[in-house]
Amino acid sequence: MSALQGKTAIVTGGGSGFGAGIARAFAAAGARVLVADINGDAARAVAAEVGACDATCDVSDNASVGQLAYVAADLLGDVDIFVNNAGITHLPAPMEDVTEVDFDRVLAVNVKSVYLTARHFVPAMKARRSGAILNIASTAGVSPRPNLNWYNASKGWMITATKGMAIELAPHGIRVNALNPVAEETPLLASFMGGDTPDLRAKFLSTIPLGRFSTPADLGAAATFLCSDAAGLITGTALEIDGGRCI
Repeated sequence: MSALQGKTAIVTGGGSGFGAGIARAFAAAGARVLVADINGDAARAVAAEVGACDATCDVSDNASVGQLAYVAADLLGDVDIFVNNAGITHLPAPMEDVTEVDFDRVLAVNVKSVYLTARHFVPAMKARRSGAILNIASTAGVSPRPNLNWYNASKGWMITATKGMAIELAPHGIRVNALNPVAEETPLLASFMGGDTPDLRAKFLSTIPLGRFSTPADLGAAATFLCSDAAGLITGTALEIDGGRCI
């Protein structure tokens, strides 16, 4: 219950889904949390629920991420933990049929955001010689699914970026890890499956040995551990939270 006592944390995309689950778990573990989301109302709702603070942020926009850093300094002071959770996908389609607009948006939110948050938050962590960064990737980056090619690629990039960040930032006392969840029951589920019917669900669940989707609570528990001092020797890992799907 006190694994993150005295820590400060930012969770992007914290207004729903996995991000909300991570924010809840961090708050329950004693952290002071800033819930950031492009949907300001959603961020405020989760923050009010867990006793956190909130901010509206478009993680694909440099000015918006810069403003988040300013707000965080005012509300939290030093930031000990940063969770890059915000992410989107494109609808299932042959790779050549995905529009350029959708491609650019997936890369901006899933890839460029990690670069932008590093620009604005890593320097202060380096100065303090401490910090934990957690990137929420996906099993799609390990075991790609047909017709989600550019989403798969964005999550594979995030896994590689996690390892690169970890080796570069280790001398500065900063740990960087990732989580690879399987799909969860959110509005994005229909996008991953190409619809949401009992047959499609059964087909997808048949690929998960433990027979269920990831939940926000699953991600929250794993995130709390990886960002706590108990995981002090763990960096550069991409932990699969997938019920065995990637075996």
